[in-house]
Amino acid sequence: MSQKMRNFRPINRKGRYYAKAYSMTEILIVLCIIGILLLMVLPSQTSVISQAKSIEAQSMLNHLYGLQKNHFYRYSRYSADFEEIGFEPAPTINEGGQAVYKIEIIEASTNSFRATATSLSDFDDDGSFNTWEIDNKKSLRETVKD
Repeated sequence: MSQKMRNFRPINRKGRYYAKAYSMTEILIVLCIIGILLLMVLPSQTSVISQAKSIEAQSMLNHLYGLQKNHFYRYSRYSADFEEIGFEPAPTINEGGQAVYKIEIIEASTNSFRATATSLSDFDDDGSFNTWEIDNKKSLRETVKD
């Protein structure tokens, strides 16, 4: 018997051969099991995804804090203008970019400032949008959890 024919078994006495393979039913059962396992895993991954996205807000607010402090040391006041402090917000998903958070300076005065990062999408569809806040004391906190 040739090397190629060793992987085949005779189907009947007339010498016909067929290849070893899985039936369509066996393949469908395996695919159904994989689908069920994926459905069980995906809901637990949404919290990991929202945590990863919140790192974007934290890093942008920390960068904004550094620019505000730099501006304060130069001019003895904080600014509410992004251009004045040299901050260029990343284009958001609404503007065709990839940023998930919108950065805003809520207040800026001679002695203090406060800025927020608000998510543009509801990560877990509960109606609340994740919001982070930073102030002139570098107090970074999550004000609205999603």
